[in-house]
Amino acid sequence: MILGLGIDVCDIERFGASLDRTPELRDRLFTAAERDRPLASLAARFAAKEALAKALGAPVGLAWHDVEVVSESSGRPRLAMTGTVADACDALGVASTHLSLSHDAGIASAVVVLEGS
Repeated sequence: MILGLGIDVCDIERFGASLDRTPELRDRLFTAAERDRPLASLAARFAAKEALAKALGAPVGLAWHDVEVVSESSGRPRLAMTGTVADACDALGVASTHLSLSHDAGIASAVVVLEGS
């Protein structure tokens, strides 16, 4: 059963300008493992975190570092969740998550599906 669906898009150039204008934003939004990725990848990861929040119903108090986009050995992206984000998933009854990322023509996008048991 699908419990939540979220989608987000991010203008890569605009996102890069925000990171340049506010250098501490990179540390606030991304885990140490994510921070040094190329700009398009960072924009897609930001979109994934936003899409996940939307799929969860945008509960108050989610911490940016409590979700990380990691790549499986195949290259497939997945969400690794801890703390506030894992708690929100547990409260909703999420058994599995699905993530799709894309970036093309200056736009990064992400779709998140939350599935219950």
